[in-house]
Formats: sequence, C-alpha cells, structure tokens
Amino acid sequence: MSFRKPRPVPFRTAGELEAMAAAGAIVGAALVAVRDAARVGVSTLDLDEVAEAVIREAGAVPSFKGYHGFPGSICSSVNDVVVHGIPSKDVVLADHDLVSIDCGAILDGWHGDSAWTFGVGELSQADADLNEATRITLDAGIAAMVDGGRLTDISHAVEVATREAEEKFGRSFGIVSGYGGHGIGREMHLDPFLPNEGKPNRGPALVVGSTLAIEPMLTLGTTETSVLEDDWTVITDDGTRASHWEHTVAVTADGPRILTTRP
Repeated sequence: MSFRKPRPVPFRTAGELEAMAAAGAIVGAALVAVRDAARVGVSTLDLDEVAEAVIREAGAVPSFKGYHGFPGSICSSVNDVVVHGIPSKDVVLADHDLVSIDCGAILDGWHGDSAWTFGVGELSQADADLNEATRITLDAGIAAMVDGGRLTDISHAVEVATREAEEKFGRSFGIVSGYGGHGIGREMHLDPFLPNEGKPNRGPALVVGSTLAIEPMLTLGTTETSVLEDDWTVITDDGTRASHWEHTVAVTADGPRILTTRP
C-alpha cells in the first residue's frame, strides 16, 4: 500500500516573498492611515479616499478597485456588516461604531491583503471582547502556519482559539459560515480556500514559501449571513456585530512571517 503525498499550498521564492512583503507594507500603511482618519462624522467614502491615496502615492494599485466590479479601494464594514461593505458618503461613522477595514494593494504584480477592526470612540464591553477574540484567533491561525503542517491545522487553530476566547470572555462567538481565507500571490484570491474551523491535518501541505491570507470573522451571535441587493455587502442575519481580522502570511524555515506589516 502506498500513500500519496499531499500537494503543497502554492509557494514562492525568497525574492518573491520580499516582493509580496513590499506590497503588504503598503497595505499596512494604508490601514494605519485609515484608522487615524476614522472619527465621528467621517464617511466610509472619505476613508476609501485616504487608503487609495496612500496606495497610489507608494506606486501601487488598489487590488479591490474594479475587482469583479467592486467600486472601492477598501471594504468598509460597520457594525453588523461582516465583510465587503461598499464605501459610501451615506455611511457616516458614529460614536461606538465597530469598523472593519479590508484593504489590498498590487505592487510589481504581487498582492498584499489585510484587514483589521477597530472602534470609533469607546466600544461596548461586548464589542471590545468580540474584537479582541477575533484578533486572538488570527494570531492562533498564524502560529499554525509552519513548515510540515497542513492547511486545516490553521482552520483548527482558529476554531480552538475561538472556543478558548469564549471561556476567557464569558460569552459566545459565532464563526461566520462559508467565509474564510485564501491563497494569494500574483492574484488576490487563489486556491486553496481556508476555512475558519475544522479538523486538523487535512488538505494541502504547508511548505517553506507557502502564502495564505488568514482571515477569521466572528460575531456576537449567529454564524449565518446574507448578501444585500448590492451583491457585495454581507450582514449578520440576526443583526449582531461582527469583527474581521486578516494578514497575508508566509511559511518560512524560521516560522510564520507576516507579509502585511503595519507601521
């Protein structure tokens, strides 16, 4: 009896990882600029303009703008919007809002993709717990991205970290169904799809140079979502708030390397 070796998650050379890190650093800078600009009375379209300016001034191109017709340079998802919120002059930030910004940039043909969630003013305790829990699950997923592992080791780590966060914060979190991370390189979305829950030791192998966008999404209630009539905006079915964190990460001989670093 013989066992077929699992195919690897697509991998990059050392030079290609440096190119991806350069794109990722631009994404990180754009996210920081957006967060600095986010305050009461500012629209999500204003934030979109800030991100696009940072990206283009760095000599890069926004990954999202025009992607399958998406109109913005960022996805701006507020409160019960999980992902893919369209920047709009009509969505104006208010005190206590929970804001998720997803951003991508292309530099010399390579993509960076990252997201984080933050509050406008002071968050409620529930929202603060949700956001910290989601950040923790991202860290757990990144830690599982090591040479010799398997794709769903990351999925399992995110799921386990979610359940541990429930114990820590004394509340339940929903892992958003049907959404997750993805391969990334010269295209923003590549196979394999990376679920945010599941059994470990399954799927493609992680090897030195493998690159993935890891992106957990948690809610304060349901795991189920719906897409609005704009065919983009994803909201929680029960109206509870959501948090979304993401980094582009590479496997290296020295462990996981975050390619979307923030200044």
